[in-house]
Amino acid sequence: MADAKYLYGLGRRKTATARARLLKGKGDITINGKSATEYLDGNKTLLAEVTDPLAVVGKQKDFDVTVMVKGGGISGQVDAIKMAIAKAITVGFADLRSPLKKAELLRRDPREVERKSYGLRKARKREQYSKR
Repeated sequence: MADAKYLYGLGRRKTATARARLLKGKGDITINGKSATEYLDGNKTLLAEVTDPLAVVGKQKDFDVTVMVKGGGISGQVDAIKMAIAKAITVGFADLRSPLKKAELLRRDPREVERKSYGLRKARKREQYSKR
């Protein structure tokens, strides 16, 4: 890590956008001003998913992570946070890019909700067929 104060990364998924800052620290994760466990309602699966990029490179206890996330639901936000943290790590440590890339943490998931089509109930759902 150069002489920068923090490492910055931006991640997106569906309609969620996350901005992550990694500071030297002891492993605290703050999301929108709350601790990660409080923000994710104690969901251990989502919490483990948020810490995936740090776990892949073995730096869980080296950084304090501060994240600002907007839009989307909790699942999309978690994926956006994951990508933002991974990108921030690659900014400071170019040699750690390949393990993050192999773990597919730097690739944006392009799937988004399809818009509702005119004359249909949802994007593809049609009205029930009536023979008579």
